[in-house]
Amino acid sequence: MFVTKIGIDLGTCNSLVFIPKKGVVLNEPSVVAVSVADNRILAVGEAAKEMTGRTPDTIRVYRPLREGVVSNFRVTLAMIRYFLKRTVPRYQILKPEVLVSVPAGITSTERRAVIEATHHAGAKAAYVAKEPILGAIGAGIPINSSSGHMIVNIGGGTTEVAVISLGGIVVVASLRVAGDKLDQAISDFMKRKHNLAIGEKTAEEIKIKIGTALPEKNESSIEIRGRDLATGLPRNTKVSSNEICQAIAEPLDEIVHTIKTLLRDTPPELSADIMDKGMVVCGGGALLRNLDKLISQSIGVPCFIADDPLTCVARGTGIVLDSLDVYKRSIMSKK
Repeated sequence: MFVTKIGIDLGTCNSLVFIPKKGVVLNEPSVVAVSVADNRILAVGEAAKEMTGRTPDTIRVYRPLREGVVSNFRVTLAMIRYFLKRTVPRYQILKPEVLVSVPAGITSTERRAVIEATHHAGAKAAYVAKEPILGAIGAGIPINSSSGHMIVNIGGGTTEVAVISLGGIVVVASLRVAGDKLDQAISDFMKRKHNLAIGEKTAEEIKIKIGTALPEKNESSIEIRGRDLATGLPRNTKVSSNEICQAIAEPLDEIVHTIKTLLRDTPPELSADIMDKGMVVCGGGALLRNLDKLISQSIGVPCFIADDPLTCVARGTGIVLDSLDVYKRSIMSKK
């Protein structure tokens, strides 16, 4: 089967590649390792992530997307090329059409950078579509109906909250607080409370294993190791889920505040629809335990986690690619 259409959910933490009729064929970290001496790409994805925090001076590990936008054009280009090579072995002969997800708050310059990188990587045609729309489509929300739907997409670099009606975004807020900021908050908390320095990977592991948005009666704990800030020596310590809840409270408050602010700016008719139907949360951040309960309690609006929230945006790209002509006018810009 010749692959002619590919959807890429280009995320700050992870990138997913979706092929219509096949589903998600690739889910790799958005990380690239580069040799400093000859500026050569050494590894992309999982292999590069393994090097994080462990490299000598001769190797730099980059995350080419910061807060959802391209911060390093050349490295992003290498990453997209790697994704195309992995999914379409003969992509230089059969150039595919590629649809890339971008944050709703992206500037025209940033959008152009994504389109150019995709073209240079070997795409026949490059399209970009806004993440909240793709997330809503992937979560099964009927975006073309005349009632209002609210989608909260919590990724690695950005949280995007949007109210969608009649196939378009009515109001949107983009906040550069998401999974990365939660990891940073855990890291800072460990320094403050336990006098222990931990790496990015360890902070992320703590969040995934015992992170919770609300305190729990039956708390779980995990043993972690890091560097003691007083002695400089390695040390083990135990940390509980309720401590992590306390650590990530501030960035979660910012996300809740953004949702509240957006609801205030929403036209009354659409607000009534959202009160009725509730809001849907997608993206990797939706996997944090009790997040839906925290949002419901703070705002008083029902909140639901989408099915398989991590792949919502990628699935949305697949649905859009299946019927490109229908969506071409309403949500995409093409070069």
